[in-house]
Amino acid sequence: MGQTGIIIQARMGATRLPNKMMLPFYENEGIFELLVSRLLSAGLQMPIIVATTNSEQDNVLATVANDRGLSVYRGSEHNVLERFINAAKQFSVDRIIRICADNPLLDISALQHQITAFNNSDVDYWCYCTSESLPSIKTSYGFYTEGVTLDALEKVAEMTTEKLYIEHVTNYIYTHDTNFTIHKEEIPKTVSTNKSIRLTIDTPKDHELIKNIYTKLIEEHIVLEQEHIVAFIEKHPKWMEAMTTEMRNNIK
Repeated sequence: MGQTGIIIQARMGATRLPNKMMLPFYENEGIFELLVSRLLSAGLQMPIIVATTNSEQDNVLATVANDRGLSVYRGSEHNVLERFINAAKQFSVDRIIRICADNPLLDISALQHQITAFNNSDVDYWCYCTSESLPSIKTSYGFYTEGVTLDALEKVAEMTTEKLYIEHVTNYIYTHDTNFTIHKEEIPKTVSTNKSIRLTIDTPKDHELIKNIYTKLIEEHIVLEQEHIVAFIEKHPKWMEAMTTEMRNNIK
């Protein structure tokens, strides 16, 4: 078995919320800085690589990553599949844990479980899923990561150049599942039964709401794990209502 590494997908040029990675979120840190801090605090014994773009506006992400001791790969803005393949090759990673940087409430314990399970398997793709078998990447929960092999990504690159699949790195794998070996692990029922949870930051309203939720979670000393977070959010009907509205307005 080769080396496993985390690759964080991040860029400043989001259409619906420009500069969202560095907008003040908690104690003057943006969601990118916060996520990096949480990952470093977890003591994960593996490389952490930031895969960003060659765009000048992403210089700030490269600087933050370098300052925190992370590796950086810069590549195509739109061919994200190629960016991941090249990042993995450059840093000799052949088992990738893919993290999207717009999930500041990533569940570190779920991540640690996934790393162990993925490393102990021989599958091409490992993901959390809903009770309907929907991969977590297709939800807005914001708690989860994916595991994928470099070989599987290279196979995707050989099989398609379609825009959908080069922009959404793993989409081809779980929509063509007869071509790959896949493990899906169902998320807790206490999470999956609440279809309104939206902790992925995609819009200005997401950012404002989740910033407030995060601050309250810290103030109330809530454990930053999925079931504790969902239980806390469910006690606040206005948050639930706001999430439902954003979910409806931004179908994933």
